[in-house]
Amino acid sequence: MTTATPVPSTLAVVGAGQMGAGIAQVAATAGLTVTLVDAYPGAIEKGLASISGSLAKLAKKGLLKEAPEDVAKRVHATPSIENAQGVEFAIEAVNENEQLKKEIFGKLDGLVKPGGIIASNTSSIPITRLAAATRRPELVVGMHFMNPVPLMQLVEVIRAIQTSDAAYQQTCALAEKLGKTTVAARDMPGFIVNRILIPMINEACFALGEGLGTAADIDTAMKLGTNQPMGPLTLADFIGLDTVLAIAEVLHRGLGESKYRPSPLLRQHVDAGWLGKKSGRGFYTY
Repeated sequence: MTTATPVPSTLAVVGAGQMGAGIAQVAATAGLTVTLVDAYPGAIEKGLASISGSLAKLAKKGLLKEAPEDVAKRVHATPSIENAQGVEFAIEAVNENEQLKKEIFGKLDGLVKPGGIIASNTSSIPITRLAAATRRPELVVGMHFMNPVPLMQLVEVIRAIQTSDAAYQQTCALAEKLGKTTVAARDMPGFIVNRILIPMINEACFALGEGLGTAADIDTAMKLGTNQPMGPLTLADFIGLDTVLAIAEVLHRGLGESKYRPSPLLRQHVDAGWLGKKSGRGFYTY
């Protein structure tokens, strides 16, 4: 008789942005008690509003088993990471800044209960380096959710070179508890999804810069020619051009090949503050 892999009942999510709020929402929906942490002014309020709005939409479609307010009550928001003391599992979901992530991992190392796992939702930064910033590297793992978290089915689970079998298995069990399907990815720049996706988006940026077509023409061609739900430039705007650029730079540095060089047009848009939907302008105006 096999013993079921234990699933945590308490979770800390550090970062209340689009990804962090989404992770907190699916965890609360699955019955976990969630501590949502973000010290940035206004971030907690914005994250909670996002969760409430998303839950209301799901309830209207009959996709929630509980009342939205009952799910939302399981999310306890705080600006202080110290309030994550004693949680069984923590997921970091802040910007793609390696030094910031390492600082957060160092703090979580002293807060997550002994034997608890610390995961990163990073889309490209090596998990092995993040694990080395803790005294529990065997309990560090990558848990890369897709955006938007409440709707997207996939979670990439990335093992650092130090990650134990037990930590990997428990992370997969948690993802499945959250209603997700997991794939195992090696700890290489970009993992699986972004290793393939970001070069495609980057090439679309090169195509736009070279005048192969308008943004709308490029997106329509890829949508209708390859049966994608949205074109690469629209997708880039939804992801955030700063995030796309950061991942492209990680791929370029980490793999050292010129084919991963970020498009000058992509870099120029980021320099201009045209970051996509979140800033009101990217390759399109919102």
